Amino acid sequence: MPVNDSVAAKLMSEFGTRTGLISAIEHPRRYLWTDAFAVCNFLELFARTGEQKYQEYAILLIDQVHRVLGRYREDDVRRGWISRLDEKNGQLHPTIGGLRIGKPLKEREYTEPFDEQLEWERDGQYFHYLTKWIHALCRTAIIANNPTYARWAGELASAAFQGFSSVSGGRLLGIYWKMSTDLSRPLVSAMGLHDVVDGLITFREVERTIATKSGASGVSNIAATIESLSHLCQRRDWTTDDPLGLGGLLFDACRLCQLFDPNSHADVELLETLLYCCGHGLSRFVRAQPLAEASSNRLAFRELGLAIGLKAVPAIALKITEHGNYFEKTEHLLRAIDLLQRHALMGDEIIGAWLPHAEQQDKNWRSHQDINEVMLSTALIPNTFLSIGGDHLSEMQFFEN
Repeated sequence: MPVNDSVAAKLMSEFGTRTGLISAIEHPRRYLWTDAFAVCNFLELFARTGEQKYQEYAILLIDQVHRVLGRYREDDVRRGWISRLDEKNGQLHPTIGGLRIGKPLKEREYTEPFDEQLEWERDGQYFHYLTKWIHALCRTAIIANNPTYARWAGELASAAFQGFSSVSGGRLLGIYWKMSTDLSRPLVSAMGLHDVVDGLITFREVERTIATKSGASGVSNIAATIESLSHLCQRRDWTTDDPLGLGGLLFDACRLCQLFDPNSHADVELLETLLYCCGHGLSRFVRAQPLAEASSNRLAFRELGLAIGLKAVPAIALKITEHGNYFEKTEHLLRAIDLLQRHALMGDEIIGAWLPHAEQQDKNWRSHQDINEVMLSTALIPNTFLSIGGDHLSEMQFFEN
């Protein structure tokens, strides 16, 4: 087994045991963001090794996440499925009410004052966590050849859009950052910088996945939802020098390349904008030299998010080359691609910097062990996470630098 595969397999096995996925723990420790990446990692290990157990782990993890995060917490006075469906229908539609984050503390009560620092530890629902889980369900629908996961992805997309939309006078203004567990009120009413574009691309992935697996749209409002989000994405600046945010933008750009319709002016404009913002943000990140700081002052999973996104750069560049004659700002686009390619190997540098910490298990690493190790695994074997559709297992190996 190649080194990257064996390291990822070891990390994912330990994660599964530690969190109660493949071990007998009374209260499995589930966290939606981490588990979305973990599903993709298990599916990728299955593709690389042919060992059926990895696909079984992915499916087991999905079921466990739905049973745990699709229901109210044990310390909540409310009981049952968040969707308020009865037990039988809740099992059939586990995502239709959304999914909890999995934070250690209960969500803030109506009467409790807002505490910005404490809010990071409180439960509820995050839009950008739901989109990652939707992506994981879409990947499972394709790889396991099971349309049920596509249907669950569609139902979660519908719940996320309806629950998180900020609307005034019938017009969509944006996407709330954080909602209550039952999606009845915003817990943080600010808008996420990238939630709109992340939602647009994720919902388009859902639309394609459902059509691929069932031959129908499957979600009656998905086209209207996509159109609403598309309008909000026009003439926006997505630039960030935050490594996790940058990695997310590259992930979105990579998926858009695979969804790309060269006859769509909106697709051309959005991809140009995304790649320009990625290049500009990466330049700012490099100039600040954050990787030169002591590891104790940095967060591994945020930098590993950038490493994962940088793994997509070769695939993005290839797609741009294929469709180069469709872009209006070719010169600017090529400069952005050139910049991204020159820094693509930084992903390997980030992985190399954090691998010893995973081996030594120092205090800084252990403070975020689950998310650190799962995202390190994704950076090592990124193909399933960075792909959409059904042909990536044989044709998308160029994701690895």
